[in-house]
Amino acid sequence: MLDDIDRRLLRLLQAEPTLTNAELAASAKLGTSKVFRRIEKMQAQGLILGREAVIDWAALGYAVEVSLRITLDKTLPRAFDDFIAAAREVPEVLEIQTFLGRVDVRLSVIARDMAHYRQVYRTRILNLPHIADIEPLMHLSRIKSNEALPV
Repeated sequence: MLDDIDRRLLRLLQAEPTLTNAELAASAKLGTSKVFRRIEKMQAQGLILGREAVIDWAALGYAVEVSLRITLDKTLPRAFDDFIAAAREVPEVLEIQTFLGRVDVRLSVIARDMAHYRQVYRTRILNLPHIADIEPLMHLSRIKSNEALPV
């Protein structure tokens, strides 16, 4: 499993994913080759899945976020697969989550404004296959958004 050095490296990477191995080594007070081997090992184990840029979509002009709770027609054997495949093709869908319970799927959808959302909803979302029920929830504010794990 993880030791204290691995945890320290993960904390540093979560705080600043753009750090080079040399910068990680300096921050962790370790040798560069040791850091390289540990990072490579954690990547091979699937602990580190990648490093990505987090883009502020609001800064790009997307002012509306809506969460759609969707119940599918589960009488059809491929309802989930067909729906998810089609939802992946909608560029404004940022996230797709599946659930057990009354709600089957949640989509997070962004739009530039309400007119754009209405257009996306009518032409793309309502045309997704096998929807039995849909409940939109308008996002008012994001109180906490943190992908960092307590390592």
